[in-house]
Amino acid sequence: MSQQISPLAGKPAPKSILVDVPALLAAYSELTPDPSEPAQRVAFGTSGHRGSSFTRSFNAAHILAISQAICEYRKGQGIDGPLFIGADTHALSGPAFENALEVLAANGVETMISRGGEFTPTPAVSHAILVYNRGRVGGLADGIVITPSHNPPDNGGFKYNPTNGGPADTDITKWVENRANALIEGGLEDVRRMPFAQARKASTTREHDYLHSYVADLASIIDFDVIRSAGVHMGVDPLGGAGVHYWAPIAERYKLDLTVVSEVVDPQFAFMSVDWDGKIRMDPSSRYAMQRLIGLKDKYDIAFACDTDHDRHGVVTRSSGLMEPNHYLSVLVDYLYRHRPQWSAKAAVGKTLVSTALIDRVVKRLERRLYEVPVGFKWFSAGLFDGSLGFGCEESAGASLLRRDGTVWTTDKDGLVPALLSAEITARLGKDPGELYDQLTRELGTPYSDRVEAAATPEQKAKLAKLSPAQVTDKQLAGEKIEQVLDKAPGNDAPLGGIKVVAASGWFAARPSGTEAIYKIYAESFKNKSHLQSLLKEAQTIVDAALA
Repeated sequence: MSQQISPLAGKPAPKSILVDVPALLAAYSELTPDPSEPAQRVAFGTSGHRGSSFTRSFNAAHILAISQAICEYRKGQGIDGPLFIGADTHALSGPAFENALEVLAANGVETMISRGGEFTPTPAVSHAILVYNRGRVGGLADGIVITPSHNPPDNGGFKYNPTNGGPADTDITKWVENRANALIEGGLEDVRRMPFAQARKASTTREHDYLHSYVADLASIIDFDVIRSAGVHMGVDPLGGAGVHYWAPIAERYKLDLTVVSEVVDPQFAFMSVDWDGKIRMDPSSRYAMQRLIGLKDKYDIAFACDTDHDRHGVVTRSSGLMEPNHYLSVLVDYLYRHRPQWSAKAAVGKTLVSTALIDRVVKRLERRLYEVPVGFKWFSAGLFDGSLGFGCEESAGASLLRRDGTVWTTDKDGLVPALLSAEITARLGKDPGELYDQLTRELGTPYSDRVEAAATPEQKAKLAKLSPAQVTDKQLAGEKIEQVLDKAPGNDAPLGGIKVVAASGWFAARPSGTEAIYKIYAESFKNKSHLQSLLKEAQTIVDAALA
């Protein structure tokens, strides 16, 4: 089943597809999930619990239960420092924040909310946790980020970040998930809660200036002097997301020639162009969703955007328009490991299994170590925390990196920093990242890649996640000998939750989405587009057989 492009893709969002925000909010508070229905239970995917109030998968009951479970988890682990909490601009993030604070305050958890109710990007929460915990052995902080990332406007999301500042690992999320579901099954009787007005005034509720703390520290990771002296003319589209009010203070503090294209915040996201499947999705790596900024590419030396919680980036260059995430990430790796002299010579390069193999070739040339892991940024958190990883990235435009001095910055994805790095690269090298990518491919080969997505039931997703090398009986892949069939990551031996098949000039990987009712097939060829299509076709045959 191949990806069907909607006739609406890339066009302004028609009124007919805009979410009814009052109905969405009413469903959040009025509809009760049925815990006997799997789709209505708390389920932590790769980035927390996500769903929509319309489908009873993200409702008040879920958030109250998860918040109570987190309170109990932290108590059981002796985590007694403050909890940093941030929320993005999705409509459901507001009531979810209120419900979370009602529970946190009732449980006596010191909670750091944003000053003046400002929206808070995911990296600003991770940064705040790490800055607070620096040098401490007790009284450690953790955090909650309320966001479904770039997902459609009717979605909500809720994510827990433990004391290392990154996304919680499966051992934590499984415990929280099980406890939250038990609380829902018990009719929320064991959930401690107080009215929001009281929780807001509680002695344990304190304001934290996430915005200025994060902005003031950016000079430790970005070379603003080189950007400023080169006079790089930048444009940014915050896509109505959590970092919408961060960009102007960044420009002001560091005296940058940076134009914010729009500061509109709209829970319907009516300003967006429609994504590939006819849905509104604030995905900065999608050429369909990024039409506004692509249309402005000739106005700026470099332009960039971030998704709704600002943990992903999209870079638009004059030379090549919107860069594919894999292309820009390859350039970033090549640049950073040549221009961060204070990083350890042993600092490895982290990438997910479905990121481009061009990164492998760049890493080999740099004589660095490659750390290849399953999908999910949590796999990079420990390495970024202790400095054994200089950089970690996902093919979906998620990345983070060390400060210039080689110490930790964030252990969750940061969209703002890679976006700003595109300006640093342009300033220092006199070429934009699109031109540098062309140079890389001339030296190391051109990858042709594609990803197809198809609808999948929970049962089909479970089958795909359990695919084993033994089920791949073919000896060849698109005319080449199969060299590896992987169901575990080479970097850390963790299960892939799918499969990767590798030949000399190409590979494919198949896995279920951790956040949506779809599966994904990724493929890449270093030969040509027809070889890529052969890879996808053969991958599809293998997946169809597995799901039959």
